[in-house]
This record gives sequence, C-alpha cells and structure tokens, in this order.
Amino acid sequence: RSMWPMCVPAGAVGTHIGHIVNSFGVSANGMGLLPVAFAEARTAAQHAGLAAKAATLDAMKLHAGHVINAMDPTIVSAGPGLGYGMKKAALAVANHIELAAKAAGASQNVIMHSVHVATAARNAAAKADRIVALAQQVQAATTTAEAAALLSQIVSLCNQAIAGVDEKGDGRVTWQTGGLQQAQEHVNLMLAGEKP
Repeated sequence: RSMWPMCVPAGAVGTHIGHIVNSFGVSANGMGLLPVAFAEARTAAQHAGLAAKAATLDAMKLHAGHVINAMDPTIVSAGPGLGYGMKKAALAVANHIELAAKAAGASQNVIMHSVHVATAARNAAAKADRIVALAQQVQAATTTAEAAALLSQIVSLCNQAIAGVDEKGDGRVTWQTGGLQQAQEHVNLMLAGEKP
C-alpha cells in the first residue's frame, strides 16, 4: 500500500510539501524526498544486517561499503542504493518543509508541524554521519570480531534513523528524538490539518 502520491495544499506551500512526499525532479527516479530517504535507509539497514551476519571480513567490508553508498553516495559511489543518499534526502526534507512554512499563505498548522518534520528528518541525517564513520571503521578493521562490534552499532543506528529513539524507555518515540517515521507521521498530520 503506497502512501504516495499525496494530496497537498495549493501554491508555494504545497509545492514544497509535494517535493517531500510526491516528486522532486533531481532525486532518484523523480521520487519525493521522503520516499527516497526511506528507500535509502532501508537499503542501508538491509546491508548492515547482511554485514553483521557475514562469515568473512571481506564480506563484512563489502556490505559496509553498501551501507555507506545508501547513506552518502558521495563517499562510496557504487552500490545498491539509489545514488541519492539518505543523508542528502533527509536534509532536503528538513529544508523543503521549512521553505513550506516560510511560504506566503502557510497556515499555523503547516508552520507548527514543519518544526516537528524538520527535527525528525535532521535526526535521521545525523545518524547517517555516525553510520558512515562506523562503516569506514569496518572497512579498516583487521579482525572479524572488531568489525562485528562496529556492525552491531551500525544495525542499531540504521534502525534509529528510520524509527527514532525511545529515550525515556516508555515505548514512545517523539518528534524530538524521531527519525524518518516521525517525519512521515508529522507530514501526515500536517496534510490532514490542511483538508478544507
């Protein structure tokens, strides 16, 4: 069940929200920025899992490169990702939602939820930097034990980039500690609030 395309408000506000949810010309296959971020994050998580289960150091390093490719293809250009990168897509989500909030005619609903969407998207982007740094350490590792310890952190961070972090341990993830899922939730709340 695809969440996209979504109905967006008219004018510049809707144009920027549309770039996030429906289509952004320069992104992978012209997809919206948030679907690109999700796709790249899921690819990274899949390859982090494959790396963690790999039997050899070479296989661990190969999949670590695939994780980097999905997070930031400016660092590792070849791999299974879309060639856009989760980090770039998540930062673009934050930028475009803020442009929507600043556009003429933006409602209080858009302005309020834009803060939540941007925060959660930037949280995901920040995880990308940590994931890439750890994956580069995997590529430099000299033992499978060393690589495995790093990969368990990468798997966890990939999950956090998507699902956010339950910092209070109460089973809830808020937009303040959220990831891509919370960005999506708050886009959905924003769009629901825009219905006439």
